[in-house]
Amino acid sequence: MTRAARLRRGHRALAGAGDDVDLRVLSDVVQRPLPGAPACLLVVSPEREGCDLVEWGRAHAEALRQVLRERPAMLFRGFRVGGVEAFERFAEAIQPTLAEYQERSTPRTEVSGKVYTSTEYPANETIPQHNEMSYASAWPMKLFFHCVQPSPEGGATPIADSREVYELLSPRLRERFAEKRVMYVRNYGTGVDLPWQKVFQTEDRAQVDAYCQRVGIQVEWLGGNRMRTRSVRPAVMQHPETKETVWFNQAHLFHVSNLGPKMSAAMRMVFKEQDLPRNSLYGDGTPISDAELEEVREAYRKTTFAFPWQAGDVMMLDNMLVTHGRTPFSGARRVVVAMGEMRTENNS
Repeated sequence: MTRAARLRRGHRALAGAGDDVDLRVLSDVVQRPLPGAPACLLVVSPEREGCDLVEWGRAHAEALRQVLRERPAMLFRGFRVGGVEAFERFAEAIQPTLAEYQERSTPRTEVSGKVYTSTEYPANETIPQHNEMSYASAWPMKLFFHCVQPSPEGGATPIADSREVYELLSPRLRERFAEKRVMYVRNYGTGVDLPWQKVFQTEDRAQVDAYCQRVGIQVEWLGGNRMRTRSVRPAVMQHPETKETVWFNQAHLFHVSNLGPKMSAAMRMVFKEQDLPRNSLYGDGTPISDAELEEVREAYRKTTFAFPWQAGDVMMLDNMLVTHGRTPFSGARRVVVAMGEMRTENNS
């Protein structure tokens, strides 16, 4: 039986009566049913009203880390959070050293210490499923989300199981990506994407060169204020704790086809292939076809689960086992993010 089939069986079993998770290691909480939830997601709520999430989290930090290995997506609903700074203290209770957002690929704003806004893309855009910073030299193992204000319509943060995505892909495609890896190409200074100063958090080209050399990014300074980078990263990884194989890359998101047929065609008319603001290739520099990445996107479509945020919700993810995204929304929405336990390919 494939991993995907086992997960689907687990999904069905979880939906049945009496199949709650053993929460003896997590006192004072109950499992809350969430219709259609995948096997990777555990939803818990406090037994008593007004339970403080920070205090409860500190008392159960080790147990939560243990449960996260079994249920790599955990939604805490109905707790008293106490705002963004309290959310940060909860995240620090589980992961004492939170991380700064480096090698940036999307616009975000720091709101409190190591807490950032979620990706600041226009509200009418979908953010595809992805493992956070899987394009980078280092990535967080743990992600924390806090819904301060849900939007009146849309704005979910859907999730998908990276193991199931991997199993749904054809063996041929999995093997090709595993062998060749992914090359991420970015061109800065085109006025379309983030400027390199924002991505690397410095105005000093020498600092950029030193950093890129240290983490394996090839740099090419072009005319004016333009810069091109290339980096080759894994496409398939083994989880360091569970030893399970996961689909772990952002090839589909960086690739020009992510913009949709009309926009990607327009970008290809404006820019030469090597000058596209961002694109992905196989690690040997050969093209990844639109059809291959459509297979990846279809696997995500089949496995993605979305639920509406409620004010005060906190979600914790194992970033290698579970992906996340964002649906379009209307009205005001505020979801903040923290991340921690940075890993690299050498210590994964």
